[in-house]
Amino acid sequence: MRRIDREMDSLFALQILDKCPYAVLSMITSENAPYCIPLSIVRIGNKIYFHSAKEGRKISTLRQHSQVCLSCVGDIHCMENKFTLEYESAVINGIAQEVFNEEEKILALRKICEKYTPLNMKEFDNAIERSLSRTAVWEIEIESITGKRKKYDKNGNEMKFKRME
Repeated sequence: MRRIDREMDSLFALQILDKCPYAVLSMITSENAPYCIPLSIVRIGNKIYFHSAKEGRKISTLRQHSQVCLSCVGDIHCMENKFTLEYESAVINGIAQEVFNEEEKILALRKICEKYTPLNMKEFDNAIERSLSRTAVWEIEIESITGKRKKYDKNGNEMKFKRME
């Protein structure tokens, strides 16, 4: 990381990962070209889960190259009197693999639904019954995680070197 003064610890990065509304998954295709796609994610322990169709470009790419990078952005705030913005982000590197254990798949899907559609959880069991067989669940084992932040205190000074208010 070039801006060490903005680096935050791994606990901060995990908090960003947990609260981000979506993450962008970056992969390398079989043509050795970059490919990225936004995902709805949830973290359970040291694993990040997402759901998918069982076929498609993302799935074929992951089956060929399991090493991935995930980018998450938390809160941002455009500054009115500066040509910059406040932000917080996390970058995760890891290995993606498909989940085949049915209990683990259901747990991951439950956690995803609790995060994104908590008011519809009464329909969760019916949805699982209808679509579990045609839904893929993937996990990313976190190998490394970094966090970064640019934030100003109430006096307009940038809070560097992990300084909190």
